[in-house]
Amino acid sequence: MQTNIPQTSAVMTALLRADFTTLWRNRRSLRLVLLVPLVIVISWKGLVKTMGGPYVIAGGITIGLISIGLLGYTNSIARDRDKGVFQRLRVGPVAAWTIMCSRILVQIATIMVMTIAIFAVGSAVDKITLSPMGYLMGFLAAILGGALYLSLGQLIVGLIKNPETVNSTTRLVYFIFIMVGMLGNFGVLGEAVKEAVQWSPYGVVNRVIGTALQPATWNMQATYAMLATIGYTIVFAAAGIRFFKWN
Repeated sequence: MQTNIPQTSAVMTALLRADFTTLWRNRRSLRLVLLVPLVIVISWKGLVKTMGGPYVIAGGITIGLISIGLLGYTNSIARDRDKGVFQRLRVGPVAAWTIMCSRILVQIATIMVMTIAIFAVGSAVDKITLSPMGYLMGFLAAILGGALYLSLGQLIVGLIKNPETVNSTTRLVYFIFIMVGMLGNFGVLGEAVKEAVQWSPYGVVNRVIGTALQPATWNMQATYAMLATIGYTIVFAAAGIRFFKWN
């Protein structure tokens, strides 16, 4: 007796449809995640003249990526694992990588929407305009930065199984990244903290995006930041996949 095994493309299509449907049903949470970076861009309007438009846009995107990677992706994975969703999916003829790949693609799509929304709000409200290459490079840099925070989220949910603990941990990390990251970048916490922040996940992503928005200003520091971003992503993803439990 032969067993009909669905093609990978059909499985991915079904998973993506289900994950996008779930995202749409939870659109209230999605709106909150997208609202935070837009509020940052609008509230930082006064910094456009002193720090420059790209600085404001980069700050908004960076904070938005943290929201998506930590609050969005991590908590959804922990919640579905606790409800047994992954365990039921793995009973069927579905490869494990397709399940996670579908989830990640949905988050990347969210990152794309968020980035475009920030560009639009920055232009309409703050009158920030970039070159076509700046928009393109900034868009790609946002996806790269998003990969780092998604991998960090994967690491957290891989190391911690209890969904309530995952939720509290992600909120704590989110608070630390935003408060220490922003204040450290401004030098409020001292030069030592400022230097540490610049090479933290927050700092390298912010630098890569900020420089990518102005391609003509790209330098070796930006290259090092990009390499650090890739390095963080690989380490976080490898550890997160290694320790992740499906049930």
